[in-house]
Amino acid sequence: MTEPHIAQKSPIALDVEAGKTYYWCTCGKSAKQPLCDGSHKESSFTPLAWTAPETKTAYLCACKHTKNAPLCDGSHKAL
Repeated sequence: MTEPHIAQKSPIALDVEAGKTYYWCTCGKSAKQPLCDGSHKESSFTPLAWTAPETKTAYLCACKHTKNAPLCDGSHKAL
C-alpha cells in the first residue's frame, strides 16, 4: 500500500491537552480514527507523533492527504 486509505472526507474533531502526545494514523485503516490502533503493521506506514501545543479542540485530517499533518488543511475537498 503506497497511498493511504481515505477514512473520511472531512476532519475529525478531537479534544487535545497541551503537552500530551497523540499518534495520528497515517495509513487510514485505524478503527480509532484519527488516532493509530496499529492497523498499519506490515505496511510502509507508521503513525505520526504529534504533541498538542495547547488544550483545545483540534481538527485532525481523516483523508490522510493534508500538507499540515496531522491537522486538516482542506485537502479532502479536492479528492
